[in-house]
Amino acid sequence: MSLTTEQPVVLQPDAIRIDGRSEILLCASLFYFRIPRALWQTRMEQLKSCGYNCIDVYFPWNYHEASEGQWDFSGERDAAAFLQLAQEAGLYVIARPGPYICSEWDGGGLPAYLFAQDDIRLRDNDPAFLRQTARWFERIMPLLARFEYGQGGSVIAVQLDNELDFYGCEDPAGYMAALRDMARSSGIRSPLLACAGQGGLFEASGYAKGVVQTCNFYPHNRDPEFESKVLAYQTELAAGGVPLLVTETNRSHFLLRRLLACGAKLLGPYLQASGTNFGFTNATNNWGEPLAFLTSDYDFGGMIASDGTLRPEALEGRLLGSLIAAYGTSLAEAVPLGDASTSVDVRARQGEVAGPYALQLKGGGRLLFLTNTGVGDAELKLAPTGGKTQNAASLLLHPDRCIALPCDMPLSHWGLPGRLAFATAELFSIRHASGVVRMMFHTERASQLAFEVGEAQARDASGVMISQSDGVCTLEFGKEEIGRCRFDWPSGEKLEIVTMDREMALRLDPSKEDDVENIRTAASGGGEVTQSVRQLEAKWELSSIDPTQPLTVVQSKPIRHADNLEKHGIYRGYGWYQAQLPDASDSSPPLGLFLHKGSDVLSLYAGDRYLGTVVPGGASRFVPLDDDVALGSITARAEIWGHSNFDDPRLPGLRLNAMKGMRGLSAITGIRELTSNWRYMLAESDEAFATSPEVLFQTAASKPIVAFGGWLSGHSFRREWFARTVVTTPDATARVLRFEGLEGTAEVFVNGLAAGTAQPLEPFVDITPYSSPDEEIELAVLLERNLGQQGGRVQLMEGCEATHWQLSSCDEEALRDYARSARQAAAAANLPLSLAPGAVALLYGEPSRSGQDADACEGWRVTVQGHGLKTTVYWNGRLISRLWLPGGEARPTMTGGSPDSFYVPGTWFRKPEEGADELIVLLEAVDDGKPAELLGFEVSPI
Repeated sequence: MSLTTEQPVVLQPDAIRIDGRSEILLCASLFYFRIPRALWQTRMEQLKSCGYNCIDVYFPWNYHEASEGQWDFSGERDAAAFLQLAQEAGLYVIARPGPYICSEWDGGGLPAYLFAQDDIRLRDNDPAFLRQTARWFERIMPLLARFEYGQGGSVIAVQLDNELDFYGCEDPAGYMAALRDMARSSGIRSPLLACAGQGGLFEASGYAKGVVQTCNFYPHNRDPEFESKVLAYQTELAAGGVPLLVTETNRSHFLLRRLLACGAKLLGPYLQASGTNFGFTNATNNWGEPLAFLTSDYDFGGMIASDGTLRPEALEGRLLGSLIAAYGTSLAEAVPLGDASTSVDVRARQGEVAGPYALQLKGGGRLLFLTNTGVGDAELKLAPTGGKTQNAASLLLHPDRCIALPCDMPLSHWGLPGRLAFATAELFSIRHASGVVRMMFHTERASQLAFEVGEAQARDASGVMISQSDGVCTLEFGKEEIGRCRFDWPSGEKLEIVTMDREMALRLDPSKEDDVENIRTAASGGGEVTQSVRQLEAKWELSSIDPTQPLTVVQSKPIRHADNLEKHGIYRGYGWYQAQLPDASDSSPPLGLFLHKGSDVLSLYAGDRYLGTVVPGGASRFVPLDDDVALGSITARAEIWGHSNFDDPRLPGLRLNAMKGMRGLSAITGIRELTSNWRYMLAESDEAFATSPEVLFQTAASKPIVAFGGWLSGHSFRREWFARTVVTTPDATARVLRFEGLEGTAEVFVNGLAAGTAQPLEPFVDITPYSSPDEEIELAVLLERNLGQQGGRVQLMEGCEATHWQLSSCDEEALRDYARSARQAAAAANLPLSLAPGAVALLYGEPSRSGQDADACEGWRVTVQGHGLKTTVYWNGRLISRLWLPGGEARPTMTGGSPDSFYVPGTWFRKPEEGADELIVLLEAVDDGKPAELLGFEVSPI
């Protein structure tokens, strides 16, 4: 589909046209919610200096509506101010308002109050979800419409949802059509996009009319078959009337060049401009085994670090941006030709090379792309097929190089007569000065350029060998020197050719008039800037906190039973569950605690005794106890690290609608083996699966008696019933089945009722609601497994449920206020510090600045040195980081950025007249094996 030409932004198979001008969009994600407002403009300027002309930006629903009905678009959340700055910076904007955004953000941007609602299907054509989404769209879509291109802003497209093909949407067509209608009714005129995360164009868009399919590609950068995959999508999309738009891909400009070779008109690497998950906005997801916690530092190694530091990849971006600008609209309207082996004769190859792939430029000429997909240098001998150049020229490609070579290129693209017949160097810049067109090429080996220039005369040649034959002027340049040659036509046109080493080209700033000698000096004399590193000095104070008491001034409230925090309106931060368990008698000492459906971080205490910290990932957990542990008062401190930004069924906590806290707690006083003496039946059909739980025990008496999972079969995939009876223990108020060593799935039925499913990462099924004390119950288990998988052993754990529940909570502001109020009880302290397992403390400091950064505006990178600690860091009242330092078995995989450092923005330092800076660190010792230690803070001024 294509929009009518009355629209300012038109998508057609060969181009994106904005006000009639074709553009290739080099687009970087830039997230206002992860960057201090005072630095928004700075980051935009950095991106422009790196060759980018477009940004994409998510708008997280739950950032603007933290609690239902409480909207905030002010201060750091002023999305309108961000869009205004983008317009002023001359950056196009692709707006991505969701409702789901992913982005490794808390809940993928969906408000957590939705997860607590019954009978709602997220991200689907569900009236309940669409009613809630309409509330968000009523806020965000009119704001975006105000900043559309042609309406005073620079928004050129709006994306609906995000990577829906990763999610089990039942009706993608209906869902996308509903989002489309909401957007259009709110005044959005720009193209509406739907990105496919794993190639499912229908699953991502439903092929809804008026919704453009786009692609997200995350391959191995050196995949030798990558172009063939991309070209298949380009062909499919072109047949539908739209260009290939790559809304997300890897950050390497090496890969972006490969996409350009396939005709991509939007190149959207994720994530070039990093940031920080300030506050309680981290996510959990499946980047671990399978659970992972996202770090507060949000940095995948793109060209701009979260503290604003430019990395070497920024120079690659600038070079690519310069190349795109050099060819202008002719490249923006280029059509991919695919394999270009008929356009260039590759006479010899050494190494792993993909291509050549060709783009046919509008107005004539081709760009030939050759890619080194290996780990060593690649060498080639090239000559144009059927051309007038007699001798093949050599080409060297280092690893991770994709070069674009002009071939049969009319110089009329730049207002000159003649033709550039062939080149083994890349044309990366065109400059106009004093009536001279200057073409700049780079190479990694001696290069050859062949021109047809008619009556033009070559002059002012240096560092070049010139030969002429049959009307072709061949220039041969060396690698180690800057080469120059000028052509003057009798009609007055002038062309200057300049060649240089690729490293020099990387350092050529396209925004400045070039000075090749200065470039050469910079290339030979440049070096890395060494940052100073020092220990943070401060007057430290420490306040020890009772770990069993809530860190809030709000009184706890009684609840009937333990339940998820979201059910009680707690969406971020901490919750404290307090309950009572009966004291153990000598005859039945507690063997352990059964924690029912716990997430994210739960630290357990019996009285004032620390029992450990667990990270169950939404699953249940059995926590063994020492013989001398006396139960009674129980406290579980729960922290919501973040709601899942993805949807993965392997763990309950990885589902998109997963809630936090816990569903119950029991003291286990007895564990009984149930592995033996099950009746066995093969479930041969779906009908048997549907009916057998009700009739199973009518036929079980005649079936073989085996151990659980212990029947040999000729089936490679098996669905098997195992059935037996068991009498529950009198006075036990809690009953849990544990499938230890299970390698398949086990669906449990109690007295014919479905009680739950066990699997390797969640081997427990709580059968308490389906059974009573001192009762004979009928257990039926449908075991599903592949060849060689084990059923494991079955145990019945029994005990007593906790009672007399109390619940407290605190969010970001409440925790800060509590910490400030507790400072009056703090005492002087020195680093290093040691905290006993389970201890909680508040560390206060007024950091001193050294002379070199006393007036720092760029900020600090602070590395926390220690082990066994989980920290929550406040700087001048803002929660700027949460860290979990190595040490102990409870620590999950930490991913997404630096796991042990945080960024303090210079704009958040206090001015001298405002007093000293305030650092508050909540310290939690979460290693139950040994004391935790805080050794110090290492500061690197930026």
